[in-house]
Amino acid sequence: MTIWKILSVTALAMMAFAANSLLNREALLNTAIDPASFTFIRLASGAAILWLIVNARHCKTGFTSSHGTNRHHGKQGGPANWTSALALFVYAAAFSFAYVSLTAATGALLLFAAVQATMLGTGLWRGERLNTAQSAGLLLALAGLVVLLLPGVSAPSFWGAVLMIAAGIAWGVYSLRGKGVTQPIEATAKNFLCAVPFTVLLSVMMWSRQSLDWAGVGYALASGALASGVGYVLWYSVLPFLPATAAASVQLSVPVIAALGGVVLLDETLTVRLALASVAILGGIALVLRRDRKSG
Repeated sequence: MTIWKILSVTALAMMAFAANSLLNREALLNTAIDPASFTFIRLASGAAILWLIVNARHCKTGFTSSHGTNRHHGKQGGPANWTSALALFVYAAAFSFAYVSLTAATGALLLFAAVQATMLGTGLWRGERLNTAQSAGLLLALAGLVVLLLPGVSAPSFWGAVLMIAAGIAWGVYSLRGKGVTQPIEATAKNFLCAVPFTVLLSVMMWSRQSLDWAGVGYALASGALASGVGYVLWYSVLPFLPATAAASVQLSVPVIAALGGVVLLDETLTVRLALASVAILGGIALVLRRDRKSG
C-alpha cells in the first residue's frame, strides 16, 4: 500500500468515526427516533454490512480455501465472543442515550478520554510505568477533564457526561479484548451480530418510549452501515501499515473532526471551556502516547 493510499484511507476512517457522533447527535436532536431504536438499527445494519463484506472477501479466496490452503486462525476464529458483544452493546447504547443531551464535540471528547483512560489504567494495573513526560500528560488530561465537567453555564449535562464516559469505558474494554485478534473484520462482524439481541431486549424494555421517523432511521442506518461497518473495515485495512504510536496518535483527530463538524453542520457553539479542555485533554493524551525516546 502506497503512502498516499495509507494517508487517504486513514483519513476516511477517522472521518467515519467522527461521523458517528454527528449522526447520533443530529438524529436524537432533530428527528423523532428514540435512543434505543437508534442503537438497534445501528448495530443491526452494522452487522449486516460487515457480514456482506466478510462473505465477499471469502468468495474472493474461495478457490484457495477449496484446496485447503486458506486457513483461519486467531482467538476469534471460533464461537462468538459474548463478553465482547456485551461491551459493544453497552458502548453503543450509552453513546446514543448520552447524545440526547450532549453536543457532538463534547460527546466525542468525553468518549475518547474515557477510552484512553480505560486502556491506560489497565496498562498501569498490569505493571506498565509512565515516564516523566507521560505522567505530566496524564495530569494535563485529567485537569482538562475537570475543567470540562466543572459546574457552570457551559458545562455538559451531568447524566449525559456519565453515560458517555460509560460508553468510553465499554469501548476501552472492547478494544482491550480485541488485542491479538488475527481476523479483526470477522471478529467485529460476529460481535455486532451477537450484540443485536441485547438491543432487541433494550427496545422491548423501552417500548413505551419508542418513536421512529424516516429521517431518524436513515441516520441510524448511515451510522451503522457506513460510519461503523465500513469505517471499521477501512481502519483495519490500514492498521497493519501504521506503527503502534501512529495508530494511537492519529485517533486524536476524531474529537477535533467531530467538533468542527458540529460547528459547521449542526450549528453548535465551540465554547472557550470546550476549547481549553480539548487542548488539555488531547495534548495530555498525546504526551502519554509518545514513545519514550530512550526505550524507543
